[in-house]
Amino acid sequence: MSRNDVTGGASFDGKTGYTFAKFLEEYLSKRRYPGRGIILGGDMLVYFITGRSENSRNRVLRRTMDGVRTEAFDPNKLTDPSLVIYNAVRRAPDGFVVSNGAQTDNILRALLRHDVGGLGHAVGAFKSVVYGLSFEPDPPLYTPRISGYLDRTNRLYEIAIARSYKAGARVGCERRAWTYHGGGARFISTYDDDGGPPPSFPGEPIHITDVPRDCVATGELVWNALDSENRVALYSLTFDEKVCRDIIINEREDERV
Repeated sequence: MSRNDVTGGASFDGKTGYTFAKFLEEYLSKRRYPGRGIILGGDMLVYFITGRSENSRNRVLRRTMDGVRTEAFDPNKLTDPSLVIYNAVRRAPDGFVVSNGAQTDNILRALLRHDVGGLGHAVGAFKSVVYGLSFEPDPPLYTPRISGYLDRTNRLYEIAIARSYKAGARVGCERRAWTYHGGGARFISTYDDDGGPPPSFPGEPIHITDVPRDCVATGELVWNALDSENRVALYSLTFDEKVCRDIIINEREDERV
């Protein structure tokens, strides 16, 4: 079955571990439109963007002094920057913050206000922000806000989502946050798949047991698994005790940077 024949991908849960190859082949490659996604854990981070509208597709990722930021590929075609232009990844004192919106900056500010050398302080700083978030004000999509924090010192990572749910005639907001230790990584995205509107990512982040530590190989494999019509940009980062390596892939540009 080709990707264009798929209307719903395989069901993956956050409690069962899946190999990186199985995750790409049986989950990610079967989603036409996962929206924006995060793979986080261990010594690596991946952030990608897929888009359907011209405003969403008119984006590239650019490096900043301490991370990466979305920018308009053609500024003349940018119609509304409020939800599409933001710092996607920023370096924190002991790790990295990643998200699909302005909360990247808010989480970093909270971490800087705390002594992140202590486990409880770092966790408390992250959750103090994400439990105050709501989904994006873009009805009928109500795009979830997804966030992550990778703490290199304490060898932990955190992932959170703020997503909508129907409560009778009104729309409510569910806020969830998870803290993980140990190997492997977790995946979360804004949407579960294409649709009108696309359904929010359900349940817990998906556990991936064995992500390659090569940022180029990991980035290329994830990029190739994304729908070729909807993929926009990707950032892949890996690190060890001394060196961080990263790569940016932009659909609007040929070269990897």
